[in-house]
Amino acid sequence: MRLRSKFIAAACGSVLTISALNAVQSAAAAQPDPAAQQNEAHQRFQGLSQDLRGRLAGHWFDASAGKLTVAVPTEDAARQARAEGVNAVVVQRSAAELDRTLGEVRKLVGGGVPGVYSWGVDVRDNQVDVTVNTTKKTEATERFLEKVRALGGVNIAETRSQPQQQAGTVQAGSPWWPGSETYCSVGFPATDANGGKHFLTAGHCTNDANQAAYGQISQQNRLGTSNVGGSRSVNAREGDMGVVAVTESGWNLSPVVNTYGSPAITLTGSAEAMVGDRVCHSGNTSKWQCGEVKYVNKSVDYGGGLVIEGLTWTTACSLGGDSGGAWLLGDKAVGLHDGGPSKCVQNPTNDADLSIFQPVNEALRKWSLTLVTGGGDTAAPSAPGNPRSTGTTASSVALAWDASTDNVAVTGYDVYNGGTLATTVSGTTATVTGLKADTDYTFTIKAKDAAGNASAASTAVAARTQPGSADAEPPTAPNNLRSTGVTASSVSLAWDASTDNVGVTGYEVLNGSTVAAKVTGTTATVSGLTADTAYTFTVRALDAAGNQSKPSTAVNARTSSGNTGGRTFTNDTDYQIRDFQTAISAVRSTATGSAQNPITVKVDATHTCLEDLNVTLVAPSGRTYPLLRTPGGSYSCHPFPAGRTFTVVPGAGEAASGSWTLRIGDNGPGDTGVLSSWSLTV
Repeated sequence: MRLRSKFIAAACGSVLTISALNAVQSAAAAQPDPAAQQNEAHQRFQGLSQDLRGRLAGHWFDASAGKLTVAVPTEDAARQARAEGVNAVVVQRSAAELDRTLGEVRKLVGGGVPGVYSWGVDVRDNQVDVTVNTTKKTEATERFLEKVRALGGVNIAETRSQPQQQAGTVQAGSPWWPGSETYCSVGFPATDANGGKHFLTAGHCTNDANQAAYGQISQQNRLGTSNVGGSRSVNAREGDMGVVAVTESGWNLSPVVNTYGSPAITLTGSAEAMVGDRVCHSGNTSKWQCGEVKYVNKSVDYGGGLVIEGLTWTTACSLGGDSGGAWLLGDKAVGLHDGGPSKCVQNPTNDADLSIFQPVNEALRKWSLTLVTGGGDTAAPSAPGNPRSTGTTASSVALAWDASTDNVAVTGYDVYNGGTLATTVSGTTATVTGLKADTDYTFTIKAKDAAGNASAASTAVAARTQPGSADAEPPTAPNNLRSTGVTASSVSLAWDASTDNVGVTGYEVLNGSTVAAKVTGTTATVSGLTADTAYTFTVRALDAAGNQSKPSTAVNARTSSGNTGGRTFTNDTDYQIRDFQTAISAVRSTATGSAQNPITVKVDATHTCLEDLNVTLVAPSGRTYPLLRTPGGSYSCHPFPAGRTFTVVPGAGEAASGSWTLRIGDNGPGDTGVLSSWSLTV
């Protein structure tokens, strides 16, 4: 049900007051405090005259100057800005012109354009930015770009990737589990007018109405209910935000942010981030990460018909599982984590590697909630006892230890390889992987509680990995590549298997020089192609060590023309089903009238553990139809059956036409799989 991040220079700390800033600056030897300068910039902006604010074309915090900077269209307005104590730059386009251009771009985007995944105003460059994933461009993309270029004032950036849409005390940044699904992260605790307890998180984590919410994996330690009544979750153009009601006894709301070992932060209120701000976020996968705000009020297209507007983009890294987590400006809440790249990127220069959040004040206003602020738990857990190695391989060490105790509750353990954090677990065992063969290692463990307090380190445990050797030999090139069928938008391919000294793990299908599909077998279907068009494909094999074979000989194929009609629609593109991620595939129905009863969905997929999967159909209306849910608790794994067929009863008034999306979420570790094809009869 969910998608979905290290930019480290200094930890985000509490924001200082202007008087504190003046005291610092009065000392000749002292350096300006960036947090205090940032806070002053926000106060300066709030204090600008209404006349000047009405003339602004943008504003941002200039970290190099330590001041608020505003963009204005005339020199007269610039003189007024400087008289009010802020830096000013004269720009070509007014706010009205930028808004007008952005409005035209939004109209051209409509429900989505292949490859176009973000658009918004860049206030520092005084232009509208549009970013395009070149690996997904089609003729429709080129037509869109031609119209956009004609508008003027638009910068078109290209990339080859894009973002993905990721204990006793409820605490910002800590994990929570929607039903039996993979964890998300807590945004911010809040109360309603009657004192009812809640927390804010991502809408894509709360899209199931009245779903049980847990503070522990495997549906343990229930804390409340997500999206009560079906009206407390949004994952659409309006935003990505949702509410979990904390209804179970024994659960308290804490204003203390889980900073995962960084300096403690207690929430004092909320704020709106501006471009140039240094912000930090807390999430259960990437932990505590900081970066700079690059854009505000910018839109993103995650694919499958999911377009979200009004988001903030930053250089901090994030990962899947951070979804819904807390973004802060000093000690002020500013956002709920929405999405980011598939891996952490240090100092990103490509917009596709930025992390994105939903402004929190919008969520607080929408549901009339009040942020919890104040003090919290400061007592650390006891150190884990009796740490020990329970087994080794050439690349891993298994560890175990005795449980720690805490005045409230222990929520997890951090395992360190020397001085480096190797993994984080909720239980008292862990396996550290990715190690070198025949090498000595030393590990320690620290316990932590929901308030972010960490214990002293355990005594050290030494272990040596087993002897082994690295694989440097690539597979042989695939033979006999051939086209086995075409449609107006796809080409099906097959080839003979490659061989390898260890083992072939998969194949990449290239459309020209672009990777069009990744599969584990010897067949693939490349979709999203243009009708009546010639294409050239090659295939290369991969092994587990990352070695690539030489490409196969090329094969040429031409797509057919025309439309076969009917009410069955298919997507034959291969999508990898990876641990703790969601594979998303869409089909566009041109059928008219209401959806038939029942709707039939046929899924062709391979996966080693059916019980790890959640499968959901999302209608063009936004309604979700669960097809398969993981059981939770202990279970035995069985392979996903070939050609699995599901039927669902459509909701009242469900239209047949539009974009239908299949989502397959993998909620368990150590499994592999691929969604090779699915069809919808509607």
